[in-house]
Amino acid sequence: MKKLIQTLKNIWSIEELRSKILFTLMMIVVYRVGSHIVLPGINPVILASSTNQNASNGILDLINTFAGGAFNMASIFALGIMPYISASIFMQLMTVLVPKFQKMQKEGDSGRKKINQMTRYLTVGVTILQASAYVTYLRQTHGTAIMPGFGDSYFWLTTVIVLTAGTLFVMWMGEKITDKGLGNGTSLIIMIGILARLPQSFTQELVAKSSPAGQILIFIIEIVILIAIIMGCILLIQGVRKVPVNYAKQIVGNRQFGGARQFLPLKVNSAGVMPIIFAQAIMFLPTLFTLGKPTAISQVFTNHMNPWYMLVYSVVVIGFTFLYTALIFNPKQIAENLKQNNGFIPGVKPGQPTADYIGNVMDKITLPGAILLAFVGILPGIAQRLGVTQGFSTFFGGTSLLIMVGVILDTLQQIETQLLMRQYDGLMKSGRIQGRQTTSAVQY
Repeated sequence: MKKLIQTLKNIWSIEELRSKILFTLMMIVVYRVGSHIVLPGINPVILASSTNQNASNGILDLINTFAGGAFNMASIFALGIMPYISASIFMQLMTVLVPKFQKMQKEGDSGRKKINQMTRYLTVGVTILQASAYVTYLRQTHGTAIMPGFGDSYFWLTTVIVLTAGTLFVMWMGEKITDKGLGNGTSLIIMIGILARLPQSFTQELVAKSSPAGQILIFIIEIVILIAIIMGCILLIQGVRKVPVNYAKQIVGNRQFGGARQFLPLKVNSAGVMPIIFAQAIMFLPTLFTLGKPTAISQVFTNHMNPWYMLVYSVVVIGFTFLYTALIFNPKQIAENLKQNNGFIPGVKPGQPTADYIGNVMDKITLPGAILLAFVGILPGIAQRLGVTQGFSTFFGGTSLLIMVGVILDTLQQIETQLLMRQYDGLMKSGRIQGRQTTSAVQY
């Protein structure tokens, strides 16, 4: 406890770090206040009663999770940061698949600025499309009673404008947090939206387990299991395979360069949380073709507790993990960089043999990483089958838990870096905190 208090004092004594923390907290407060401001023309009383009868599933529940519940509340931030995420993922894939974007990315800061500008323009287009779909969703799900006194055309126009402005404002806040605050702004906004649902879910689970006398012990066991799952997710996020790399000695003038033995860290889970997001979107597609009519297929693909859902979901996650890893991880580029810097893997020839060796190692460690990622993805369904309430079960795995653990690790790593730069002790005695160290430009 004394160590914790001293660490907090050290953090607060650094003026730059203190200003970053205060700025980040201010942006988070603004975001949470905006998440409770209802769209113009919406009757919040009728909306609340209608929302309780219409629970969203699939990709809609994912959007609501990322938006911190603002999607179901018809807030001005209802779409949250999701359009920007979609645009960022699309541009990231373009930099891998399209040579023109690859060349642009290699131009340095100027190229990245162009890509960021194109991402912002694409975000506007995606937001307008999603805002139009959201208006249709409100009419079909809640009816016209929640929007009294508004004409259809006028309500559509004002809602699209407000939602687009809200998403762009959230995107701006995320960029400002990244520049002037602490951590990755976009990731922090997503994490805050997820954590906003934790107190209510925790209370519901506690109330559900406090009725019989012996149920409180089950609640304590659930908390212990949740802590163990969080520790496992940390290992999954930080797990790497270290490939030894030697650098040839070079003598320039009177100084010697190279000759050191280093390691090439290959992540067990290079794809991050993206395979789970893609898998949830794919699992939602069969329900679109049923046109809202309950069928055997739609019941399977909307029930997270169904064994067939878990099986298909796991296969899709494993497949997307290999696909996304292949898109963002380029063994040839790594082999070329090693060759240019006079580096080589002991026992492996430079060039194509090095690329083949790195690719084989990556394939071997991606398989267990993909299986573990799929298991984490189906943990909420397993927890719900074992008696955990639906809201609290989402924190036992899946997208929510992976994002929270990854963002918290990244933020703590930045705080520790600021402390070590000023010759303070780190946050842990056992060693430095490691973040996700993603090879991808998009961190979620």
